[in-house]
Amino acid sequence: MWAGVVSIFPNLIRTVLNEGVVGRAVARGDLGLAIFDPRDYAEDNHRTVDDRPFGGGPGMVMMAGPLSASVSEARRLCPTENPVTVYLSPQGTRFTQSLANELATLPGLVLVAGRYEGVDERFIERETDLELSIGDFVLSGGELAAMVVLDAVARLLPGVVGNPDSIKCESHMDGLLDFPHYTRPREFDGDGVPDILLQGNHSAIEEWRQKQALCRTWLKRPDMLLGKELSQAERAMLMEVIDTIGETS
Repeated sequence: MWAGVVSIFPNLIRTVLNEGVVGRAVARGDLGLAIFDPRDYAEDNHRTVDDRPFGGGPGMVMMAGPLSASVSEARRLCPTENPVTVYLSPQGTRFTQSLANELATLPGLVLVAGRYEGVDERFIERETDLELSIGDFVLSGGELAAMVVLDAVARLLPGVVGNPDSIKCESHMDGLLDFPHYTRPREFDGDGVPDILLQGNHSAIEEWRQKQALCRTWLKRPDMLLGKELSQAERAMLMEVIDTIGETS
């Protein structure tokens, strides 16, 4: 995959990418990446990218021209045709693991980070294919949101995560939250590890983990179970989990 990021704070993007999964993916060539600063495409000597809003009101609005020029350059440099352009916005579609899976299949992606009070609506209407929100809150700018999306997508690309099987067991990948994990030491401050994990019975461990995932999802995010199709075995496990929780509550 190739990704372009449009931001007036390119150093902020570079700082985030110096570490972690995305940084390693870029260094290895698993992910192509380019950063585009709208100030480089401004039409005046002051490199202006924002102005006062028509109709009055507080704050400034990012201008359509520099943003459009940045996206055009990103599309020109993208090694594949028609990369999907995403604008990070509190008004966008809620970003989910399912959307991350879809975006990971794309050959090209352009992420646009807004700033100030907002972005000229004409840019959004003309240049963007999708608006995404990472949650019902407001950030100072879209850079961190863009990095969240890029990290979630990049780690799904082949070769990015060292052990690809580890991705399959994570929260949200199969519609459930993850099961609890334990490592050495065997006892920590008086707390031990569940005996079943120490017995070497892999089928029993797998069943225990599945029950724990169902239990955690039922307790923490029951809404996730509403749209999930459960197998007969999973339904039986869930009923057992619910009965156990009812007895202990």
